[in-house]
Amino acid sequence: MVNKRELKLQPGWCKSCGICVAFCPKHVLELGENGVVIAHREECILCGQCEKRCPDYAVYIEEEEADNLWVKLY
Repeated sequence: MVNKRELKLQPGWCKSCGICVAFCPKHVLELGENGVVIAHREECILCGQCEKRCPDYAVYIEEEEADNLWVKLY
C-alpha cells in the first residue's frame, strides 16, 4: 500500500485569519474573498505548517491508502 497525501480545505470553517498563509514556506495558500484558497497546489511540499497553525482546523493534510499497482512484463 502507498499513502497518498493531499492538502485540503474546509471552507466553511475558515475565519480568514491568515495564519496558515503566513506560515506556508512555499506560498501555496492565499487569502481570498471567502477565506483561504489553495492557489499554487503544485508548489505544496506537504510540510504541515498550515495544518499545525490553523486554529479552526480548516486546513488539513488528508492521507489515503492507495493500492500500489505493479505491472508484470513478460
